[in-house]
Amino acid sequence: MQKKPVWKRNLQVSTVSVFLAGIAFSEVTPFLSLYIDTLGKFSHQQLSFWSGIVFSAVYVVAALVSPIWGKLADKKGRKPMILRASLGMAVVFTCMGLAQNVWQLLFLRGMQGVFAGFISNSNALIAAETPKNKAGKALGIMSSATTGGQLLGPFAGGALSQAFSYRVTFFITGTLLFICFVLSVFFIHEDDFVPVKNGQRGNFKETVKEFKSGQLIIGLLLTTLIIQAANNSINPIVSLYVRSLMHNSGQVVFASGVIAALPGIATVAAASYFGGLGDRIGTHKIILAGLIGSIILFFLTAFVRNTAELGICRFLIGFTDACLFPQVQTMLTKHSPKQLTSRVFSWNQSAMYVGNIFGPLLGSTVSAHLGYSAVFLVTSGIVVINLLLYRTNILKNIGSV
Repeated sequence: MQKKPVWKRNLQVSTVSVFLAGIAFSEVTPFLSLYIDTLGKFSHQQLSFWSGIVFSAVYVVAALVSPIWGKLADKKGRKPMILRASLGMAVVFTCMGLAQNVWQLLFLRGMQGVFAGFISNSNALIAAETPKNKAGKALGIMSSATTGGQLLGPFAGGALSQAFSYRVTFFITGTLLFICFVLSVFFIHEDDFVPVKNGQRGNFKETVKEFKSGQLIIGLLLTTLIIQAANNSINPIVSLYVRSLMHNSGQVVFASGVIAALPGIATVAAASYFGGLGDRIGTHKIILAGLIGSIILFFLTAFVRNTAELGICRFLIGFTDACLFPQVQTMLTKHSPKQLTSRVFSWNQSAMYVGNIFGPLLGSTVSAHLGYSAVFLVTSGIVVINLLLYRTNILKNIGSV
């Protein structure tokens, strides 16, 4: 029997690992605010404040440190960064279950940001080790696995916290991440890594000059930032929008959960297919279709009259999501020198974190002043801006690389 290529075995193991990591990172989301409430006596305003700070701490810290880890990955390899992230976060999540006050939890969430990067470095390793003509398909599979885990996580976290306790669920989360660490230690192999020496690692401006089109790379990073901001602007108000459509009656929580999960289900189903299609017809065309589809669907969502129509729009948005973030990663892979893959993926991760920070703030602000429907209209407008920037920064440069 012919031995399976290393990149295929890496892809199989990494797919399992990012699926487990997706579960781990998302399963604490449903009860994190409730856990905060057990760590002290808070008023409604104080609880809202601490919930926001604790939630955002991860993304703020991760956005700052991701480029540092990216440089170290260029020097030491992606596998050491995968091991660093999985083991570090296994310890951090376990310690969260031992927190005695909100300050300790805030510190640990910050440390989670410090050790962030497991999924991004796994993607970078797969991107670097996989043949370029297979990269879109491979990263699509990785994206489907990550999204699948993120979908299952909240359900698992809710069930575990009810069956056991908040603290025990943190311990289970730490165990899942430790399993990722063990899988990576024994089954992930990085054969084609060539370290970038200190003298070869310049600053951002110098590094950009090493690409055939620095404008294309910067444009893709900006596209990631706006994609994340647009998608996350909706998150704070989806359940509130559902409640208003149901006129404050019925199973609002259940309906909100189903509608929140629908985009991810579509993304899981379609990401691999669109990745393979992009390999054949051009990844830039898939991203373009995703941006146009997003504009239309966000606009239509502002005018839905019931939860069924909202569910259909949100499900279809999942297909446009499958055309965007994983395909941006694929384009970054195809247009980056192999030795700079980790650096570029760390920049992309930072752009994603910045979008994660500003998106919810935008959605909350718009809904507070203009209503829920206005959030979808404003988001549609943001994606229009993204489309125009994409046309200028990427489509006009795609022929020169």
